[in-house]
Amino acid sequence: MVLFTRGTRSRREGRRRAPGATQAPNGRPRSLLGIRSVAGQVFLLQVVLAVLLVAAAAAALVLQARRDSTREARARTLAVAESVAQSPGIVAAVDGRNPTAALQPRAEAVRKRTGVDYVVLWNTDGIRYTHPDPDMIGKHIVGPYRDTIDLARAGRPLVRTIDTVTGLTVNSSVPITRPDGSLAGISSAGITVRNVNNMVADQLPLLLVSVAGALVLTSGSAVLVSRRLRRQTHGLGAAEMTRMYDHHDAVLHSVREGVVIVEGDGRLLLANDEARRLLGLPDDAEGRPVAGLGLAPSTVELLASARMATDEVHLAGDRLLAVNVRPTDRDGGPAGNVATLRDTTELHALAGRAEKARERLELLYSAGARIGTTLDVVRTAEELAEVAVPRFADFVSVELLDPVLRGEEPAGPSSEMRRTALRGVREDPPLYSVGELVRFAPSTPMAVGMHSGRAVLEADLRAAPGWEAQDPERARRILDYGIRSLIAVPLRARGVVLGAIDFWRMDPSELFGEEDLSFAEELAARSAVCVDNARRYTREHTMSVTLQRSLLPGGLPEQSAVEVAYRYLPAQAGVGGDWFDVIPLSCTRVALVVGDVVGHGLHASATMGRLRTAVHNFSALDLTPDELLTHLDELVARMDQDGAARGGDEGATGATCLYAVYDPVSGHCSMARAGHPGPALIRPGGAVEFPDVPAGLPLGFGGQPFETAELELPEGSRLALYTDGLVEDRHRDSGTGLELLRRALASPADRTMEDTCQAVLDALVPADPSDDIALLMARTRVLAPEQVATWDIPADPAAVAAVRKEATRQVADWGLGEISFAAELILSELVTNAIRYGREPITVRLLLDHTLVCEVADGSSTSPHLRRAKTTDEGGRGLFLVTQFAQRWGTRYSSDGKVIWTEQALDGGEAATGGEALGTGLLDAWDDVSLP
Repeated sequence: MVLFTRGTRSRREGRRRAPGATQAPNGRPRSLLGIRSVAGQVFLLQVVLAVLLVAAAAAALVLQARRDSTREARARTLAVAESVAQSPGIVAAVDGRNPTAALQPRAEAVRKRTGVDYVVLWNTDGIRYTHPDPDMIGKHIVGPYRDTIDLARAGRPLVRTIDTVTGLTVNSSVPITRPDGSLAGISSAGITVRNVNNMVADQLPLLLVSVAGALVLTSGSAVLVSRRLRRQTHGLGAAEMTRMYDHHDAVLHSVREGVVIVEGDGRLLLANDEARRLLGLPDDAEGRPVAGLGLAPSTVELLASARMATDEVHLAGDRLLAVNVRPTDRDGGPAGNVATLRDTTELHALAGRAEKARERLELLYSAGARIGTTLDVVRTAEELAEVAVPRFADFVSVELLDPVLRGEEPAGPSSEMRRTALRGVREDPPLYSVGELVRFAPSTPMAVGMHSGRAVLEADLRAAPGWEAQDPERARRILDYGIRSLIAVPLRARGVVLGAIDFWRMDPSELFGEEDLSFAEELAARSAVCVDNARRYTREHTMSVTLQRSLLPGGLPEQSAVEVAYRYLPAQAGVGGDWFDVIPLSCTRVALVVGDVVGHGLHASATMGRLRTAVHNFSALDLTPDELLTHLDELVARMDQDGAARGGDEGATGATCLYAVYDPVSGHCSMARAGHPGPALIRPGGAVEFPDVPAGLPLGFGGQPFETAELELPEGSRLALYTDGLVEDRHRDSGTGLELLRRALASPADRTMEDTCQAVLDALVPADPSDDIALLMARTRVLAPEQVATWDIPADPAAVAAVRKEATRQVADWGLGEISFAAELILSELVTNAIRYGREPITVRLLLDHTLVCEVADGSSTSPHLRRAKTTDEGGRGLFLVTQFAQRWGTRYSSDGKVIWTEQALDGGEAATGGEALGTGLLDAWDDVSLP
């Protein structure tokens, strides 16, 4: 590469130096075509050597003659210039209003008289006042003149020989000085040396004879050298070498890739046409240092250094060039570098567009992954704004219709929307704030987009009068803030317009364009589906919460067995089927219930309501905890069967329940659980433990009996019943949750139940619970001994009178004289039935609480039932009378027999009517008797 490029440069220089040479048909000098062979080149070299010898001798003669001529020319021009500079009136003429008019005739006269070629007067700025060619007057002199000015100011003339288009010229410049010594101008005179010494012509024949002899000698040697060179070039002739040269020249100057060769000293050796175009090189770039060609510093460093580079990108003007550099000194070549240049501007632009498209695809993918993670309408709008800033817009605002925020379906597009989310690269934009209800003017892009269903582009807000009509003052502040461009896109999903999203940009060089419009629509379309999903979920969640709260206890029933506090938190992801209950039972006892239906939504809430109702019904039967769970398990199994028969998944499999019964008389608590977490027990001293309650299968599985755990609870003990959402979470296991619960419950005994509940929630509940949480806290109470009276009765009818007397006295001691008659009647009937139909042991117990409770227990499992006696029956009216004087009555079975109990209101109730009520009841018992 280096060899033929150097030859190319020499060839190009040869063309410039021999413009008169004859041309061959291909445009090249014919004289060059005869020396294409190697032998011809050697012969030419010898001829050149001979000519050089002759030229050297001739040059010596010429130089001698020129020296003499030059000496004479210097003296003549200096004398002319000095005479002109010192001539009278010259200073006044130079400083006059029209120096040329005064000086041009005088200068021409001097030139003609003295025989010099020119007399030129010019000022200190290099502007000619006189010249033999009038067209040159008033123009700047050619060549450097500052050194002349500097010498003139010092009062010194300058004589020098210069090579001009007319030949070798001697020029003398003399200062024209004012009387005060200042420089007024320059007087220059010049003469061309045209004749050399005649001695040169006399000696030319001798020189020509010497040349002829040298040519004869070189011709013979050329023949010998030609034969040897032909052998070394394998017979390659002139035509072949010419063709090879032409090919190399065509490749170098026609290829669409720049080629640059830099010598080892950092000078540009060669640059082809494409390299000149790409780098913007001047015509005289070859031979100059690379550092002085106006290239970028990084490009200069690469071309002048010895390091290799492959497709290294450099900026050259408005082009991006891929540069490859390799050293030329490998394999013994000369020092330097060869570089190839490719214009990759369009490729980079295409790559930039591809990169932008890739970034947009990544943004859409990120939007799909980050938007709609919570199924909350507001949070979904915030996620949409967060995704688009700053990768697509500087600010993003989202407005939704109010029905959408409530989970309802909007009636249609509306220009009245509520700002739901706002995100940006700065925190103080003059846009509408979050939560503000905005009524967009019909001419605004938001309103237009809402009614048309299409995105609206305002590339330059300064030229958008429809946008400014919304709020001129706010529009001015937005423009002053620096916001310049807007795209408003309606959020439309499943044919329903939900709101709008606004993209804002600040950078004037990055205003929104048509290519951004389609992307904004695509992003809004994907986001609108997420917003609509959240809206639908909000609607279902609201319905589920409403249903569930209607099914949960509206308040706690009146009872004195335990002090109760509770908390219920629905899940953020959807309402589930957790519930709790406090159910007063007979004889001052109370049932504590916590349950959970696996799943979320309306079906879980409805199933929870059915199970809660069933627990209430079963508890009215005074069943033991294990028996109640057995009945509940059968009910759930039937519900599953019904759901399977309907071909759906409406079963309640997976429901769990914990049922506990506490007796404040004995402090005894029995409980059983079906797949539910066990309770926590806080002793009066503050110690926390988790009682071992046998775990049964979840409700609906069936086939396995439930076991009851019996606990004795001192007064002031606290029970914590909860659902698994309290202790289990996706970020922790149940073991960690139980330990946290233990720490939260370990507190002084004087802490209120409400404070305890709140402490538990603070310690265990995450910010976004994934499951419902139900917590029921109960502090036990115990009836005082003076509130309980007990008698053991033998199975003898005669004992009825004695126990009736004792009971009447106890009732009177309690200050319940108003109901003593009714209590005596009830006790008599129940004891009589126990003696007559039951068996020993027989026990009577009176309990004083918010009601008067009478219990008669015997060892028989037979149960009395209420019936209307016939007129001919001698008995069967006892329970009928009991129902007339008691608020409630019932039978409770135990392992030793049964207990028949009644409750009477302490304020008298029906017993206040006394004998009249009794008489009425007796008459009602015989209401079917016919009188004669």
